[in-house]
Amino acid sequence: MSAALTPPPTASHDDALAQWLAEEKDVRARIRPEHGVATMAEIAGLNGLEQMLAMLDGKLPPPPIAQTLDFTLLRAAKGEVIFQGTPRFRHYNPMGTVHGGWYATLLDSALGCAVHTTMDVGRAYTTLELKINLVRALNDKVPVVRAIGRVRHVGRQMATAEADLVGHDGKLYAHASTTCLVFDPPKR
Repeated sequence: MSAALTPPPTASHDDALAQWLAEEKDVRARIRPEHGVATMAEIAGLNGLEQMLAMLDGKLPPPPIAQTLDFTLLRAAKGEVIFQGTPRFRHYNPMGTVHGGWYATLLDSALGCAVHTTMDVGRAYTTLELKINLVRALNDKVPVVRAIGRVRHVGRQMATAEADLVGHDGKLYAHASTTCLVFDPPKR
């Protein structure tokens, strides 16, 4: 991860948690309170990174899925993003832990948005493949986790990315990879 998104080292897990929560509070104070989907007019002339930064600046709405599943974009740089999510009881599966779909959605968001930051004006992408490895159970006693997405390759027609889902204490909960199709969207 580049220096742009790498958090400074902290003295303890408690300090890291306090820093993560403070950063989320700061971002939530800047982003739009209403969730939605940006219109074509709102994103006209913006590349992918500019779109992500506009969302962080409150100029574009955060997507509805972020509200539904309790996560938010925290940072974006070219080829890298960080999302933070709060695992809650309402995300539980019948076995009493956070559903794998919650992990998948948070990681898929980090993977896709990392690719999105590399898109030129007028270019688009869609996920072709998503692979996830769940390595540790999550429950609502874990205060927050971060999905850290990094692009590995972007070409004219294909992009790949990787992401880790980690806790403030450094524990790895899952990791994932994606392959995306890159294309020129049809003219409307």
